[in-house]
Amino acid sequence: MEKRKRINRRKISLLLIPLAAAIVGLAVWGPEELARYRDRGILNQIQSQEADTGMEGYRYSLSSNEKLYILSKCLNQTLAESAQNAMTRIDGSDGEYAGMYALVVNRKDASGNEVPGSVGIELCNQGMEELKSLKILPEEVKTLTAYSYSAVLYSAIDGLEPRNNVLVWKISLSTAKQNANKDNRLLDAYVDADTGKIYEFYVRTGMTSWSEVAADDIVNTWAEYMGLEAPKEYENTNPLSETTPYFKKYCFAGTAENNTIVTVGFYEGINELFLKISR
Repeated sequence: MEKRKRINRRKISLLLIPLAAAIVGLAVWGPEELARYRDRGILNQIQSQEADTGMEGYRYSLSSNEKLYILSKCLNQTLAESAQNAMTRIDGSDGEYAGMYALVVNRKDASGNEVPGSVGIELCNQGMEELKSLKILPEEVKTLTAYSYSAVLYSAIDGLEPRNNVLVWKISLSTAKQNANKDNRLLDAYVDADTGKIYEFYVRTGMTSWSEVAADDIVNTWAEYMGLEAPKEYENTNPLSETTPYFKKYCFAGTAENNTIVTVGFYEGINELFLKISR
């Protein structure tokens, strides 16, 4: 009986030797092999991971005076251009980068989403209602309709500092209909795509003479509406600077030493009132 027990213990001992060797082997080579296996699943493979950066739609924040100044400089350019030309062209050259101001067509909002023209028209209608309530526009000016107006989204860009840019809608009465009745209708406007504020407008009215236009009241109320400091009357105005003799110019502080000129004017005969940024 005792002999049988010794034999069993010897057999168990012999069986434990390879098991112990296997355990030692796993302890030595196991982690390295596991690392190689994991590396094969990662190396030379493209990995993707969603990350919330909080930067969607980010643009450099501009003051109302800065936006007004940038847009005025862009509108001083002769023509709206493509984004590529705007960032490379220099007047009188073959395309050297000059850091000029440019107004370029843009089909996307600040978040990178495409927006239909109906959005711009609706923004303009809201802005017009506000201008009517402030007595800047006459009450009889008609509401815009999608089939009568076009709306194009632009980026007004400071080429030296491209982060300084303003999204604006250009709203225009459609020229597709010949001899369309323009009485009491908006003809053109530039509207801030973020705030819906109207930077400038041309509108046919029921007024028949310049004497009915309270230019000082209009520009001061418009400045407050836009969040601008009160303007100063622009001195030494060239009487030939406009195509109508009925106008008054005002100066707004711009960026650094630069100022923006805003004009309130009237075309007698066609009864057209306008407020525009300097050209």
